[in-house]
Amino acid sequence: MADLTKQSTSMDKVFQTVDWAHTTNIYEVNVRQYTAEGTFAAFTKELPRLRDMGIETIWFMPVTPISAQNRKGVLGSYYACSDYVSVNPEFGSLDDLKETVREAHALGLKVIIDWVANHTGWDHSWTISNPEFYYKNDQGTFRPPFPEWEDTIHLNYGNPELRKAMIDAMKFWLRECDLDGFRCDMAHLVPLDFWKEARTELDAIKPLFWLAETEDVNYHEAFDASYAWEFLHTMERYWKKQIDIQGIDKVLHKYADVFPGNAIRAFFTSNHDENSHSGSEYERMGESARVFAVLCATWNSVPLIYSGQEMPLINKRLHFFEKDPIPWTGNYELHDFYKKLLGMRARNPAFRAGDTDVRTFRLETTNNAHVFAFLKKYQDHEAVILLNLSDVDQLEFDITGSLVNGIYTDIFSGEKINMDESKHFVMGKWGWVVAERSNFQ
Repeated sequence: MADLTKQSTSMDKVFQTVDWAHTTNIYEVNVRQYTAEGTFAAFTKELPRLRDMGIETIWFMPVTPISAQNRKGVLGSYYACSDYVSVNPEFGSLDDLKETVREAHALGLKVIIDWVANHTGWDHSWTISNPEFYYKNDQGTFRPPFPEWEDTIHLNYGNPELRKAMIDAMKFWLRECDLDGFRCDMAHLVPLDFWKEARTELDAIKPLFWLAETEDVNYHEAFDASYAWEFLHTMERYWKKQIDIQGIDKVLHKYADVFPGNAIRAFFTSNHDENSHSGSEYERMGESARVFAVLCATWNSVPLIYSGQEMPLINKRLHFFEKDPIPWTGNYELHDFYKKLLGMRARNPAFRAGDTDVRTFRLETTNNAHVFAFLKKYQDHEAVILLNLSDVDQLEFDITGSLVNGIYTDIFSGEKINMDESKHFVMGKWGWVVAERSNFQ
């Protein structure tokens, strides 16, 4: 039995995390591909369904217009911006986006947008007005941050005027749309001191949620949450039988040891990068995809869900630079799956992420080679999660030790589980049990 709780912080975090971030989840919206229209207005009609599914935070991929010069494909990449303070006309108008945010807020949802601070497209307005904002090559012309990112050019944060202009652009969206935060693309490529400066100024307007696409622990000095990229690839390696359960434990122990206790980690089985470039979660994780989705929703984390995972997208890779709408059927097979998981997270404080009062214990079983079991505990609130990470059907095992006692309720079946009478379980292949203590109020 191992306690994977970080009881102290090893980092001076000067920013206060908004309380709702500890219990949130994040749903990534690919506006271009979400509907046939590919507009904010068309997506807005989906908000009640997503709210019913238990979604708390909507994350829009970049909403800014896309550069035409050196564009990839027909429509180009969202991440090659041509103007930081305009809306991509492909999606509609600024007023359309404002209305979407208003509708989301009315339903109790939070809204964050993707912010790409490291680079712009080749014909961004700054290339004319402020060419000094960019790095240049030996010939004195703009250059990409990396050769393979040839549709973008690299911003130079050694220029103090760039920093001011970037923060002013972020303030524009906060004031115009009343946003709740930012997901910052490749945050570690931008100097940490810039993010501290930006957060200081923007949080003074409204306390925000800050999510960094990075696993650089130092960036938690400025950010509330970061990506668990290593764990995503660990799950994939497990499915491919390149590691065993000890390999999973190793990464989770590393996270507990390295990251401060108040660091929120975003766990996921898919996102826009993985789906478009590497394949759907079912291509990358096979039959283990859903049980790993359970793990991502129940560990010390906030779960991140990508557009279409609730259908699900079994073998569909959404094109990144072309129009390629999600083939919605109207049958959202995993709606209730996510609704049960996300509903439990919302009501049970044992699932608060980045809270050092939450304890997480790995449980010993009589089949540790196949079973990943753990207990979540916050004061008198508890939940037990049992995962059969194998293709062994009708797998039998017992929870050993005395930590788990009392009567629990399986959130999926509704069945009562009396741990005082028996801790014996039989589970189907790649199966799961998620059970709250039944006296939870």
